[in-house]
Amino acid sequence: MQPIQDIFPLLNQPRRIVITTHQKPDADAMGSSLALRHFLVQLGHTVTVISPTNWAGWVDWMPGTREVMDYERDRQKAEAILDQAEWLFCLDFNIFHRTKSLTEKLKQLTCTKILIDHHQEPDIPSFNYGISDTSKSSTCEMIYDFIVDSGNRDKINEEIGECIYAGVVGDTGSFRFSSAHAGVHTLVADLKTRGLNHGKIHEGLFDNFLENRLRFIGHVLLHRMEILYEYNAALIAIPKNDILKFHIRTGDTEGLVNFPQSIQGIKLVALVIDRDEERKWSFRSKGQFDCNTFARNYFEGGGHYNAAGGRSSESIEKTVERFKAVLKENATLLQ
Repeated sequence: MQPIQDIFPLLNQPRRIVITTHQKPDADAMGSSLALRHFLVQLGHTVTVISPTNWAGWVDWMPGTREVMDYERDRQKAEAILDQAEWLFCLDFNIFHRTKSLTEKLKQLTCTKILIDHHQEPDIPSFNYGISDTSKSSTCEMIYDFIVDSGNRDKINEEIGECIYAGVVGDTGSFRFSSAHAGVHTLVADLKTRGLNHGKIHEGLFDNFLENRLRFIGHVLLHRMEILYEYNAALIAIPKNDILKFHIRTGDTEGLVNFPQSIQGIKLVALVIDRDEERKWSFRSKGQFDCNTFARNYFEGGGHYNAAGGRSSESIEKTVERFKAVLKENATLLQ
């Protein structure tokens, strides 16, 4: 994989470009994709953002979301655009299977593939150019760097600023996590000098849900949360009937894994949700417990040191049983 800087001299030649990200894109995935699109369009490129799946309604406010294609919904049209692409930007994921049903199509493409991501253990041989930097708070921060380092700071307009800020807020937990280093605050200061209305973005991200989600959260915290004090851990297991009962949609469970972290002494939080095709895990930790290694070793996942995801093909009862067993194996790491 050649350094991302090697494509800077090539940016001024118009190309057909596709930008894609991981399945069920969150604020960072959608924000980075749209920010990059707005930037590249200014340079004269023809750009299409293709999401592998649908996305949460609370990112629909982002400028440009209406033009994003859903691969699962418009597969034939999306594949025709992918077949014509000269460049493919892969954002906020570093291995193709994170794109679900889009995986095989991306592997087959012969165009130039460019990685911009901040997760651990990238599949470097799959990309022609790129940057993988786990020290970065978010892929949105990396898109900001990409624009600035390529000599195009003047192209950061209101649309780009809103998208970048949304992803930074989402992936730093509103600047709570250690990933919100000094450079992140410098970035935000720059966006503010350019007229960023940060209150608007916070409302879009956090004050944009239906009543049923709040009632669902109350139900989950009361009936589905288990505190395992002997391991300084918390577990939330959500069965499929809860999803159906409260009419939960894509994105409605976002942030739920963070609630038990407010409990004194809790060092690891695990959330598992019973989906149709698999059980989806989310892990969050404080201090020195490595969620990325834990997810990779036991639940076919990965991510960051203190935040990772995983999956299981077992029933929710079986995968919870497995979690408790491996938690016991890792008990000394949580003391």
